[in-house]
Formats: sequence, structure tokens, C-alpha cells
Amino acid sequence: MPGSRVSGISRRSVLALGGCGLASALAGIGAASASETIKLNDADDVFAREQISGTFVTYDPAEDRFVVLNAERAATRFVPASTFKIPNSLIALEIGAVKDAHEMFRYDGKPRAVAAWQKDMTLLEAVTASNVPVFQEIARRVRLETYRTWLARLDYGNRAVGDNVERFWLAGPLLISPVEQARFLARLAEQRLPMGARSQTIVRDMVRIEEKSGRVLFAKTGWSGKIGWWAGWVEQGARKTAFALNMDMSRIEEAPKRISLGKELLTHVGVY
Repeated sequence: MPGSRVSGISRRSVLALGGCGLASALAGIGAASASETIKLNDADDVFAREQISGTFVTYDPAEDRFVVLNAERAATRFVPASTFKIPNSLIALEIGAVKDAHEMFRYDGKPRAVAAWQKDMTLLEAVTASNVPVFQEIARRVRLETYRTWLARLDYGNRAVGDNVERFWLAGPLLISPVEQARFLARLAEQRLPMGARSQTIVRDMVRIEEKSGRVLFAKTGWSGKIGWWAGWVEQGARKTAFALNMDMSRIEEAPKRISLGKELLTHVGVY
């Protein structure tokens, strides 16, 4: 569910990977001309090789610098799908709707779209399994008005929740761009969100995926049925680099490509 482009991509510098007419794409979203435009080998062919339309963004908050592949799509808003489990967990923990990562959510015995969801789960397990019914229960506890307040406070995407508390991040009207995802996740990585350190630390630990060569990967996938996400950040000592991959994805069989392409691109730009 793509939305309108958003402005504000430009910072002190914007590094753009590949593609013709990149300056005009940046200008089209109200950004200043990029101070430097580079193409890293065949990075722009990664999605083309897989015959997929997609975008990839990294953001280094220390340098206030973006690296962008397919700038036009990077500035376009889409439903966050299960990447919203990150802000959803933050809000729920902050207001006390969920106690901690180990709070248990009981399975009600009803058939689920995914067999792995048909059991009791802790919040941590629900994040890992991307259990939609658990987060719909959480959403009912939080309620729409609280989401409106907190999404504005977190400056998350278009902040829109509509009138369906169980579906607004899955079917809209909530939308966020890959650029906005990267900015938001950089603030979480640095614990600079306007909420308690405890909530941010719990969520940070829940989305920690793996570590290699002194670099730690934090990430969450998402799928709307049409759009796939893989978003998170990498820590190497004090350096934190946020990223967001967004691509067309109509079949669940394509799900592994979100991570494999994302890791390939993170390696390509020297982040992971």
C-alpha cells in the first residue's frame, strides 16, 4: 500500500547508490541536491538480478549520512506490517500494557494462519515468530487514542491509525518510508527515543539477531502480502548504522530474499 513521497531525506550529505536521474528523484521529495553521488560496483543490479522492485537505505546518525539505493522508492511510504512490532512493543512496555519480554500470552485455541502461532508465547517469542494475533491483543490493550499520542511523539511515519485498532499497521492507514524507518531505528539504536531507557533496552534485546566479527545485527522482518521489509541496525563498537530494505513481495516463498539481499547490501557498503 504505497503512499505519497515524503520530504526531509537530505542531511549534511546523501550518498546515493546507482540509478539514473537520482538528483531529480531527490529533488522530487523536496530534498536538496546530494553533495555526493556514488555508485558502488553493481549494487543497483541486486534487485534487478532477482527481478524484484526494491530499495535499500542505510543511515549513519554519527555522520548524519544516508546511503540510498533507488531514492524515489526510499522516500515512498508503505504499510509497516510486522516491522511495527518494534514501536508496538515500545509503546506497550512504556505504558505498562505489557510487563516485560517474558509476559505470557495464552493461545485461545482458534485456528491461526501460521501453525507456529498456535501455542502460548511470551512477548519475546511473539516478536521472533511475528505472531500477529498476539500483537492484536496488545493493540486492544493500548487502544487507538494512545497510539495517536505515541506515534506523534515518536514521529513515526504518517502517524495515522484510523479506526481499526487490530489492522492499522497491516492494511493502513499507517504508512512509513524506508528513509523514515532508518531514522526511527537509528534513534532506538542510540536510545534517543522520547521514552524510558528500560523500554528501549528490552526491545533492543528482543530484536538482536546475531553477531559476527565484532558486529552485532538487530533486525525485524515484515510482510503486508504485497510488500516485504527487513529493517534494523548494526552496531560495531560505538558506531551504529540503521538500515531498511523494502521490496515487492507477493509470495511467502520470496521471504528469505529480504534477508539475503539485505545482508548482501550491508556487506557491499561495509556495514556488516
